[in-house]
Amino acid sequence: MRWLPTLLLVASIGIQQSFADRVLVLGETAAVKDSHSVFLNSIKERGHELTVRAADDAQLALFKHGQLIFDHLFVLAPGVQVFGGSLSPVEISKFVDAGGNVLIAAGSNIGDALREVAVEHGFEFDEAGTAVIDHHNYDQTLDAGDHTTIVVGKDQIISAELIVGNAAKLGPVLFRGVGLVSGKSNNLALNIVKASGTAFSSDPKAARAVNPSIAGSRTLLIGGLQSRNNARIVFSGSAEFFSNTFLASKTNSVNPLVQGASSGNAELASAISKWVMKESGVIRVKSVNHHKKGETVPPAEDYFITEDVVYTIEIEELKNGKWVPFQGKDVQLEFVRIDPFVRATLKNNNGRLSAAFKLPDVLGVFKFLVDYRRVGYTHLYDVQQVSVRPLWHTQYERFIRSAYPYYASSFSMMAGLVLFSIVYLYHKDTPIKGAKVLDSEKKKN
Repeated sequence: MRWLPTLLLVASIGIQQSFADRVLVLGETAAVKDSHSVFLNSIKERGHELTVRAADDAQLALFKHGQLIFDHLFVLAPGVQVFGGSLSPVEISKFVDAGGNVLIAAGSNIGDALREVAVEHGFEFDEAGTAVIDHHNYDQTLDAGDHTTIVVGKDQIISAELIVGNAAKLGPVLFRGVGLVSGKSNNLALNIVKASGTAFSSDPKAARAVNPSIAGSRTLLIGGLQSRNNARIVFSGSAEFFSNTFLASKTNSVNPLVQGASSGNAELASAISKWVMKESGVIRVKSVNHHKKGETVPPAEDYFITEDVVYTIEIEELKNGKWVPFQGKDVQLEFVRIDPFVRATLKNNNGRLSAAFKLPDVLGVFKFLVDYRRVGYTHLYDVQQVSVRPLWHTQYERFIRSAYPYYASSFSMMAGLVLFSIVYLYHKDTPIKGAKVLDSEKKKN
């Protein structure tokens, strides 16, 4: 029995590795292992396999024989001008299209490579050499006098716990880097962290800022999106945001309304990394069932109009590496032909969501459609196609209540016809005395 603990240990390691994601981390130099060790170690501790390379490494690649080599790409190299190997902005876009997730961290020394990646996904970094400046919200201890080390309050962070964690308990966040904006046509953009109304983007070395390209809350510090294939991308204007210095620093804001003992960078960086790596905000369909009321399985052939049906869908959410019942109460079902004929909110019973309704008095090909889109969650889409046909002639009621007036009119017409026929056939006119008789009538008599 001495070998049993060893066997269990090997088995647990094997299970952990089978679920471990492969992460490629790119830095300007190998020193990123030291400058961002706290952030990178937190990812390792969650069971992921990290590969750290220089951004200009000649052996860089994301695909091999058409398959993904890595599941996630983290770029902590703000100044990279050209990626090494086969890596390029176009290759990163293909990586996202294939389901890979990306985190990009830039800085004031941003290179062309990161700017091109951002443009490919509906964002745009400001020019190289610029920084986000805020004369009313800077850190008095870490700032070098140009007011570029800004302190971010809770009200500047998106209200989405799946992406940023519990923002209400989050300490002030430190940021030093370049600003970015999302394109007007980018409907998928998420403004994760935005600048305050007094911030602007400009060259901190200039004597004074003249017509800054972006200013106020339109300036994004961290932005992101979830593509239509559920791949996730995050753009941060600051690589220092994830550094050991900012993760462990205490804040000393010039603004008395934004104070906190320790920075909230560690908690926010951890929450963002979990979201972009799909450790949070992931839901899936476990099972779907629809049937007539009083039965348990779908009909062998088709549904008939006006039948009572029951629809049930089981949804699971990934939490702490385990699939648990989804507790959302805002999932809706649509019964659609071209337009929805029925729309109902599903009742959630510990992850088992159901709705009962009567089919419309319309025949055709319909769909049970669940299309669930919420900020932070993966897109849930499920379609079950069914046919709805008219009743057989033997299935109709013998007498339809709504047709009673027509029944009455038919019988009244028949009765009237019989009475009229009797009167017409058996009624004889009585001749009037003194009336002239026509010659034709005389001949008859």
